[in-house]
Amino acid sequence: MNIRNLTKKYEDRVVVDSVSFDIPKGAVTSMIGPNGAGKSTVLNMISRLISKDGGEILFEGKDIKDWKSNELAKKIAILTQTNNVQMKLTVRELVAFGRFPYSGNRLTDEDNEIIDKAISYMELEDFQDKFIDELSGGQRQRAYIAMVIAQDTDYIFLDEPTNNLDIYHATNMMKIVRRLCDELGKTVVLVLHEINYAAFYSDYICAFVNGKVAKFGKVEEIINKETLSDIYRVDFEIMEIEGRPLSIYY
Repeated sequence: MNIRNLTKKYEDRVVVDSVSFDIPKGAVTSMIGPNGAGKSTVLNMISRLISKDGGEILFEGKDIKDWKSNELAKKIAILTQTNNVQMKLTVRELVAFGRFPYSGNRLTDEDNEIIDKAISYMELEDFQDKFIDELSGGQRQRAYIAMVIAQDTDYIFLDEPTNNLDIYHATNMMKIVRRLCDELGKTVVLVLHEINYAAFYSDYICAFVNGKVAKFGKVEEIINKETLSDIYRVDFEIMEIEGRPLSIYY
């Protein structure tokens, strides 16, 4: 996916300002930056959830606006920050929504097999008949990821998937993100506020400031004292754990 001069305005306020970068295929790319930097807005534009006011988004060589919705849904799956389902659904029923672009409301034997595999991959077999609102936050997030797996797309976009999770469940979620790439071959793009999760689990990082890309590169190109201090305007120290640069800020 190639993003060129992407722009978004709300009335007279520019929230995304001529953003350009490429999303590497088969890798985990994290978007980081201060609140209001434009990360989620960019994610929503490149998944076509909201319109753009300028620029170009090329997906597999074609402008994303020219893709039919059903065909795009077979290529890109997105989980937003607000995934609260209003209907009374079981885990299995939720995961089955991932098959909608393929079969609509009529699930085939192949669909059910894919649903079974997604539930098993996320270790939700014992919960598949429970209602979503009966699950813990971590279990619920795993159920949504299972739905995304069942959708069987090449690209997965996640907007703050660790939000409102405790350290244990947030860390498990990041391990799942890494597995989606390494084991299932997915291209994953996610918005994160926790810099060290981005450092430890990503291949690439795109840092935003004031609606612009401040820097894009491999983890070690972004997670350093100078770059992080410029982005967040606080002091940083960097240490290395298991070959990864991790940050301490104060």
